[in-house]
Amino acid sequence: MERQTVGVVGLGLMGASLCKALRRAGHTLLGADADGHVLQYALLTGTVEKELTEKNADTCDFLFLAVYPGAAVETLKNLAPRLRRDTIVCDLCGVKRAVCPPCFALAEEYGFTFVGGHPMAGRQFSGIKYAKEDLYEGATMILVPREKEDLFRLSTLRDLLKDAGFASVTITTAQKHDEMIAFTSQLAHVVSNAYIKSPTAREHQSFSAGSYRDLTRVAKLNEGMWTELFLDNADNLGRELDCLIDGLRAYREALRDGDADRLKQLLKEGRERKEEIDTEWKA
Repeated sequence: MERQTVGVVGLGLMGASLCKALRRAGHTLLGADADGHVLQYALLTGTVEKELTEKNADTCDFLFLAVYPGAAVETLKNLAPRLRRDTIVCDLCGVKRAVCPPCFALAEEYGFTFVGGHPMAGRQFSGIKYAKEDLYEGATMILVPREKEDLFRLSTLRDLLKDAGFASVTITTAQKHDEMIAFTSQLAHVVSNAYIKSPTAREHQSFSAGSYRDLTRVAKLNEGMWTELFLDNADNLGRELDCLIDGLRAYREALRDGDADRLKQLLKEGRERKEEIDTEWKA
């Protein structure tokens, strides 16, 4: 893709990694962050070339909002009057119903294009110092366009995402995204965070292997960000938690009753469900 000017608001792990990847691909990066020290670090390390401001926002061909959902909407409100009509704006937030409707409305009012986005990549660490230019290599980007979006605009965004390393794009709706992400991501973070609170966790050394590491990896989350994400998707996440709690209760009752047949059946059902899903994905 020919050289583009890309603005990124929010220079944490996700935003800074995107900057590094697109800089490597030859694009011009402008960056902004609420923390002045983070911005200076980004400038000194060459993560971005210039500060993104209201005065130069009109130079951006693309604008990415790599901040919390509420901040993404407020940021776009402030920058919307400054953007060109041919600018494509995309957020990187983990929920879409809280972001897409107000941002679609702003795009309609000011004439630019907004596409909701959520990269399926990340690390258990946060902050610019953990940013990697290859974070998105081979990853999928979920996109939520408004109805009847110009396909050319989507293809242009796809091309830029390829330059960042993304291998594929999945198109969905805000509702479907939030339903799916409650199960595939948010529930896993809740379970991991709750699991590590067992008193036994302090004594696990020399008694753990891969299962412990896999289950506790995302317990080291950014509580401020995840609190906002969970509350923005409380209906879907609550439903998934209810399902999990009901399932755990069945295992607990089988153990309490010493019911080997019931416990064996529960374990068998879980194994078969996993095998069925894996087979479906391979087909």
